[in-house]
Amino acid sequence: MSLLAKVILAGIIITIPIIIAEQAVSSLLPHIIFSKIANVFGNAFLVAALCEEAFKLLAVYILVWKNPNFNEQFDGIVYAVFVSLGFALVENIMYVFSNGMGTGIARAFTAVSAHAMFGIMMGYYLGLAKFSKNRKLPLLIMAFFVPFLIHGIYDFILMVQISWALLFFFPFLIYLMYKTNGKMAELNNKSIFR
Repeated sequence: MSLLAKVILAGIIITIPIIIAEQAVSSLLPHIIFSKIANVFGNAFLVAALCEEAFKLLAVYILVWKNPNFNEQFDGIVYAVFVSLGFALVENIMYVFSNGMGTGIARAFTAVSAHAMFGIMMGYYLGLAKFSKNRKLPLLIMAFFVPFLIHGIYDFILMVQISWALLFFFPFLIYLMYKTNGKMAELNNKSIFR
């Protein structure tokens, strides 16, 4: 099996520990004490973003960090996106079964592409970390923190169910597309295979 197939399969498999971790974290949140916005914040950042991005980074790190095929910075993006898309595939199928095909189609254009963009940001910093001599740890932290932050913001905008907050959704997606395209172009221009 090719490394890319293993990486996407890992993204599919990590759905199981992510569901378990999300249920555990959700049960620890004191839902009654806080306001609705605080509850949404906890669910967006601590349940969804924290658990999903941590397991995605762990999967990429375990599978490819020491693999000789990880031989340039841009590879970090490729592997992180493949893990993210494996996870997004299963997550979207679960949403189709629980909410119908319309939800699945809508998520195909928003959530699946958002997971790819989270993966690009993760992979960007992972690629920099892999080939850094003296900034490895701070860059690995960024490989988690940046996708965690943008994932949390993305989910918060959708979960808070305040109409004015939804005005930020598409501008935020456009901003993410702009940033991720820039990160890919930067590492592509540095590619050893250009």
